[in-house]
Amino acid sequence: MKPNKSRYQTIAKSAMSILLILLGWTGGNIQAQDNLDHYLTLAAENNPALKAAFNKYMAALEKAPQVSALPDPQIAFAYFIQPVETRVGPQEFKISASQMFPWFGTLQARENAAITNAKAQYEIFEQQKSKLFQEVKANWYNIYFNKKAIDITWENMSILQSFQRVATAKVEAGKVSAADQYRIEMEVNDLENELAQLKDTQSLLTTNFKNLIGTTSEISVGDTIISTDLLLSKEAIMDSIKAKNHVLLSMDLKTSALDYQKETAKKAGGPNFNIGIDYTFIGKGENNLSGKDAILFPKIGFSIPLYRKKYKSMVQEVIYEQESVTNNKSNQINILENILEKSYNEMTDAERRLTLFNKQILLSSKSLRIIETEYANQNSNFEEMLRMQKRMLKYQLELEKARTDKLASIAFINYLMGK
Repeated sequence: MKPNKSRYQTIAKSAMSILLILLGWTGGNIQAQDNLDHYLTLAAENNPALKAAFNKYMAALEKAPQVSALPDPQIAFAYFIQPVETRVGPQEFKISASQMFPWFGTLQARENAAITNAKAQYEIFEQQKSKLFQEVKANWYNIYFNKKAIDITWENMSILQSFQRVATAKVEAGKVSAADQYRIEMEVNDLENELAQLKDTQSLLTTNFKNLIGTTSEISVGDTIISTDLLLSKEAIMDSIKAKNHVLLSMDLKTSALDYQKETAKKAGGPNFNIGIDYTFIGKGENNLSGKDAILFPKIGFSIPLYRKKYKSMVQEVIYEQESVTNNKSNQINILENILEKSYNEMTDAERRLTLFNKQILLSSKSLRIIETEYANQNSNFEEMLRMQKRMLKYQLELEKARTDKLASIAFINYLMGK
C-alpha cells in the first residue's frame, strides 16, 4: 500500500504548530506580574515572622517613655512610739515627700538613645520585609518554572504522539519496522513519568508558597512572565547597598544610639538632686501654742559621685561597643560585596543562557521540521528525529530556567539594595 503523502504533510504541519506554541509565537498570553504583586501584598499582611519583627519594633518604641521619666517620688510616714516633747507640744508622726532629679540632660540623652535604638529595630523590620519579598519572588519563580515545565512536557508528548501516528502509518504501509512505534512509545512513557514527578513537585512548591504568604487560596500563575533588566552597573549597585542596605542602616543607627548612651554615661558622673518636704504633726501639750500643731521642713540634697572609676568604666564600655559595631559593619560590607559578586555573575550567566537557548530553539525547530519531513517522505532519520525532539525539550526547559534564574538574581540584588 502506497503511503499517503498529504497525510504526512498535514501531520508535519500540525507538529510545527505545536512547536510554534512552545516558542511563544502565538498571542493571548497572560501576564503574571499582577499575580506576583498580589502575593507580595498577602505576604506583607499575613507572614507571622514579619509581624513578629514589627511587634519587636513597637516594643522598642515603648522604652522611650520609660527611660525619660523621672524616678518615682518617695513618700514616707513615721510614727513616734514615744512622742518627742518639744516646746510647742509632742511630735506624734511625720510625713515626708521627696523627688530625685538626675543631672541636667540625662533624661533627654536616655530618651534619644531609646528612640534611636527603636529606629535601628525598624530597619531590622524593613530588612525582614525585603527578605520576605525576595523569598516570595524566588518561590513564585520556582512555581512558574515548574508549571512551564509541565506545559512544555505536555506539548512534547503531543509532538511524540504525532510522530507515533506517522510511524504507525508507515508500519501499516510496510515501510518501517514496528520498532519505530515502540521507541516512540518508550519516549512517551518516559515523559509521562517526568510529568508525574513535575506535578508532585508543583504540589509541594504550592504548599510551601501558601504557608509563606499565609493563604489557603489556590495559587495562580500566568502563562508568561515579565522579563526585567538591572540597569545599574555593579559598582553603582554596591554604592546603593552601602547607602540603603537595611542591615547597614541598622548598624549606623546603633552607633548613633551608642553616642547617646555614652553621653548618658558621662552625665551619670554628675550629682543627682533630691528635693523634698517633711511635715511633722505636733500634738497638744502643756505649752501648746495656738496654730502650732504642725511643723513644715523643706529640704534639698544631692548625691556625690565620689568613686569616679566606675563612671569612666561606663564610658569606656560604650566606646568598645561602638568599635565593635564599626568592625561588624566593615565585615558586613565585605560579605555583601562577595554576595553581590556571586549574584551578579549568576545574573549575567542567566542572560548568556537566555541568548543561547533562544538561538538553539530556533535552530532545532528548523532542523526538526526538516528531519520530520524526510522521515515522512523517505523513511530516514528516525533516530535523529527522536534525538532532535529531546534537544527541543531540553532547550525549552533551559530557556525557562534561564529566564527565572535571571529574575531571581535580580530580586536578590534588589533585596541587597534594601528594596
